Amino acid sequence: MGERILYEITGSEREHFLQGLVTNDLRKLSQGLVYAALLTPQGKYLADFFLLQQGEAIVIDLDESIAEPTIKRLSMYKLRADVAIAPSDLKVYRGTGPAPEGALPDPRHPDLGWRLYGEGSGEDGTDWDAIRVAHCIPQTGIELTPDTFILEAGFERLDGVDFRKGCYVGQEVTARMKHKTELRKGLATVRIEGPAECGAEITVDERRVGQLFTRAGDRAIAYLRFDRAGGEMRAGEARLTML
Repeated sequence: MGERILYEITGSEREHFLQGLVTNDLRKLSQGLVYAALLTPQGKYLADFFLLQQGEAIVIDLDESIAEPTIKRLSMYKLRADVAIAPSDLKVYRGTGPAPEGALPDPRHPDLGWRLYGEGSGEDGTDWDAIRVAHCIPQTGIELTPDTFILEAGFERLDGVDFRKGCYVGQEVTARMKHKTELRKGLATVRIEGPAECGAEITVDERRVGQLFTRAGDRAIAYLRFDRAGGEMRAGEARLTML
């Protein structure tokens, strides 16, 4: 997992500012970490992150690969609001063993353990990919890319989107997808036998049905067209089957 970069958002309008931009409800900050995303007006993924209430600031915890463009985007929306965004002195340490004092549960899934915000950074040696694959949890820059629609990536299941909070950027498209009878495409965990690279095309009878992503042992996360996937699928030299 990539390095994390933290910023603090301060000012009297900080919560109102973020509430109109991100996919989750900022009122949940009183209960612990909030997992959320920032979308384009067309409903596509720009960034995912954790939000933390820290005194008179809201801390945003981002993957290093998306930190700079995300902060630029937030600053663009700031306009004349009483909001300031600055680097935070906090660091994050992650683990899945006994939680140290002050650690907060990862809101996406209980098996993802806890996050401790303070002076230390790093992690406890957990096999994060194995946990992610087991529970089909997407990762920034791997399964989560600028082509992603967050409901196809499982954000509802991961408590990363709230359908009762009101408007935010990309909300209309996300709500429309929610009220479809079912998603035609999305992430799924598959069984895999044989070698295949992350990013490999998945086919059935030489017809493209999706793309392979993170692998752990004999399982992997795949993005699939559900109406075409099934039976024996191929990715490189590997054989894939739905679980």
